[in-house]
Parts: sequence; structure tokens; C-alpha cells
Amino acid sequence: MARFSQVFVIIFLLLAGLATSAAAATVEEMLAEGSLGSDKAPVTVIEYASLTCPHCAAFAGTTFEAFKKKYVDTGKVHFIYRDFPFDQPGLRAAMMVRCSGPERFFGFLEILFKSQESWASSGDPLGELAKIARLGGMSKEEFDACMKNKELMDGILKGELEAQQKYKVEATPSFIVNDVLHEGNMSLETLDGILAPLLK
Repeated sequence: MARFSQVFVIIFLLLAGLATSAAAATVEEMLAEGSLGSDKAPVTVIEYASLTCPHCAAFAGTTFEAFKKKYVDTGKVHFIYRDFPFDQPGLRAAMMVRCSGPERFFGFLEILFKSQESWASSGDPLGELAKIARLGGMSKEEFDACMKNKELMDGILKGELEAQQKYKVEATPSFIVNDVLHEGNMSLETLDGILAPLLK
């Protein structure tokens, strides 16, 4: 796995310092929505993404922070992240994030997207995920138990099926903006155009 930057190391130390116990969480708690912002915001944006999707990583790396600052932090948008893994490494990565606990949820997403080329394309993606989990404060026992949690796996796959049936999601990233599907990696300017009429 490629060497992490100093910023990654700092983030991992912060993640490792959080006391959430994955072992104590129920499957229902692990499958709870990962969300940011007020649920009373006038607009809800749901992102369906796979952690092995390059276009999802591009959105996370180039647009998400500016989008969050402009819309989520200002109370205009309630943002929800949902899993839509299209391969086994993506599914396993989604399980790891879910097992990490709510306080570490978005921190692990950030790390996995930023280091995607390293772990997702390796000869042993599960082994690389285990390394990332340990750096982020998850013990080997917690990681192994997480990977064996069939109920959690089934819950993620059920959510993927529901996205296909309810919103006709077929690719990642896909964004559901107040129940309307928008596909593909979008720039902030494109999001501005979609959100502006809804925020008048």
C-alpha cells in the first residue's frame, strides 16, 4: 500500500482516539444512515456510491468539501451517504465503514476514497483494508468479526436493491435530490444549478 501522507496519519490518529466500540453495536445501528446536516433542511441529497468507484472518489476529492461548506454547513441541505457497492472489495470496504461506528463513519469514507488507488487495485484488497482498519483504531478481532457479519452484508445489499427499485439507481455516483435522480460525478457548478431552484 502506498505510504500515507502526513494528513492521513493525523486523521487516522484522530479516528483511533475515538472510543466507539464496533463490537458493541447492533446490525441495525451499523446500518443506520450516515448523514450530515439538519434533517429539517429544505433539500435532502442522498449520494449512492461505491468505495471502489473512481468517479465517486473524484467527487469526494474535488467537490464534496466545497458542497458541504456551501450547503450542508449552512443548513440548506441534509446530506445522506448510502452504499451501492458494485464489487466484492467495495462491499467489504462498506462493511468496514459501517463497523467503525458513527463517529468514525465519514473519516473512514474520506480515507478510503483518498487511498482508493492503493487498496482497491491491490492483489489483496481485503488485506489492505485490514491495515487501514488497524490504523483507524479497529482491532484485528473487530475487523475479522465485521467481515464475517453476514447480516450486515445482507443489509447493505438489501439497501442496494432498494435503490434500484425505488430510484432506478444503476451507476455510481448517483444523487437523489428531493427524490429526483441525477447520475454521475457532478461539479459544484452543476450542483448549484440543481439546488438553486429548490432553495428559492
